[in-house]
Amino acid sequence: MPGLRWLCSTWCLLAVLAADAAADDQAAPPTAPSIRLNTIGYLPGKPMVATVAAVTTDGGKYQIRRLRDGAVVWEGDLSAPQPNADTGEQLATADFTKLAPAAGEYEIVLVDSGERTRFHVAENLYHEPFRVATRAMYLWRCGMPVSGDHQGAHFEHGPCHLEDAYLDHVGGGHVQRASVGGWHDAGDYNKYVVNAAATVGMMFRAWEDFGPAIQQIKLDIPPTDSKLPEFLAEIKWELDWLLTMQADDGSVYHKVSALNFGGLIASDRDSDPRYLAPWSSAATAAFTATMAQAARLYAPYDATFADRCRAAALRSAEFLRKHPEDHEADQSAFNTGGYHAPDGDDRLWAAAEVWETTGDAAALAELEERLAAHPNFDVDWDWQHLKNLGLLTYLFSEREGRNPELLERLHKGVIAAADETVAAAASHGYARPFTKYYWGCNGTVARQATGLEAAYRLSGNEAYRHAMLDGLNHLFGRNCFGRSFVTGLGGQPPLFPHDRQSAGDAVAAPWPGYLVGGPNPKATDWSDATEDYRTNEIAINWNGALIYALASQLLPVDHSATSR
Repeated sequence: MPGLRWLCSTWCLLAVLAADAAADDQAAPPTAPSIRLNTIGYLPGKPMVATVAAVTTDGGKYQIRRLRDGAVVWEGDLSAPQPNADTGEQLATADFTKLAPAAGEYEIVLVDSGERTRFHVAENLYHEPFRVATRAMYLWRCGMPVSGDHQGAHFEHGPCHLEDAYLDHVGGGHVQRASVGGWHDAGDYNKYVVNAAATVGMMFRAWEDFGPAIQQIKLDIPPTDSKLPEFLAEIKWELDWLLTMQADDGSVYHKVSALNFGGLIASDRDSDPRYLAPWSSAATAAFTATMAQAARLYAPYDATFADRCRAAALRSAEFLRKHPEDHEADQSAFNTGGYHAPDGDDRLWAAAEVWETTGDAAALAELEERLAAHPNFDVDWDWQHLKNLGLLTYLFSEREGRNPELLERLHKGVIAAADETVAAAASHGYARPFTKYYWGCNGTVARQATGLEAAYRLSGNEAYRHAMLDGLNHLFGRNCFGRSFVTGLGGQPPLFPHDRQSAGDAVAAPWPGYLVGGPNPKATDWSDATEDYRTNEIAINWNGALIYALASQLLPVDHSATSR
């Protein structure tokens, strides 16, 4: 199943049976408001649209009022209600884009019913959400004490998992190989190389596309490396752990994990022994890509670390050349996340990053062969389909020697995928730019921003950037629940995510900045309940996608259209 991360233990199976009852007892949601909009707000000069449910057959009128003086600054007609197939609702829209209001506080009012909802307009609208979502990666750190404050609540845990990890299941006996650090993967505390690489790859893509804007945001993360920008310093915490996962021969262990998923306790009270899992070719290839990209991005700031990453990438690249088979890790001893997927996409991404970093002709030949076989840009992708990351590196490279015919095919593929995404948003009552619902689909909604941004840079078509905002609008409240899907941000955010840290501490509020997985398998199937990991878990790969989407809106970006 797309996005499935868990091989359920007995505890998980019991949780499934308890989820419905827990949703009723723990988090009975308020009735969704009729007016559903981005509860973070809107950017001046960008599309401003709300969805309205439960309206009369002729729609009705609405007003936009400025709160500071009560003035009606806009009055319009709701669109005629249309059926929305995936939610089963009749939905109208209120489009007040032409109002182009100045920064400030406003409310939309339904004239017939008097129902109203406030919204905010600001140039720096996404600065705070970006800061909170990125700082959430710091709060996910394993192996050290972390702390932070948000909206009057204080969050902290002590050092955790300091004995990572034992070699019992990789032929080394009950001996520890130091693998402390990194980020906890999700609602559980294990650490998986494939998903770590996917997350770092998304954050690196954000840095490559929006680095100057990112550097202007103070992330409020305690300094760990003064030589680095805060954003790269946080990613380095994960890279330092990933480097411990490389064996001497260049292969890469698949994960660090307990044998079973533990209970809902704080990380610094989790004492289950944790073990290395055997190597996999997918983990090795994803590691290779990550380290090759890191070698480029860290070189201006820390040449020694960049050289270390480069050497690690080349060692694993050589191992992959000697082992062309798709090799799955033997995880028979584990009942935790498998992260099984064919390694072709990971090898493509690895070839792209090795070539971009080194100019290696063999890597370019492999990359172009793999791209020629799969030239389309995938609309639906996550940790198990990382080809797009390699495709974007090749497409926007400034190195010489690329195949012009292949470049043209890739260019068309990116535009076609973006057009599909725009069409999906245009035909949906909530302008949701993705049509599927599965485990972690909220992350995929956010991840659409990568293809849309690439298409915008290739064409200059503003419709692609508008669709990027449609995704954020949906995640922050323009959905059938009328609620934000990110803890601690927006209106009525999740209070009970499936997260052992939030459930296991003494603070009532959940740890902030985490995107929950979202409705699955239907658009209306989401419950804000701790036990409902199927729809309400958190995960680093979903946050990585959210960070990219938020970074895209930090500052107005004026890119010259290019078809390099």
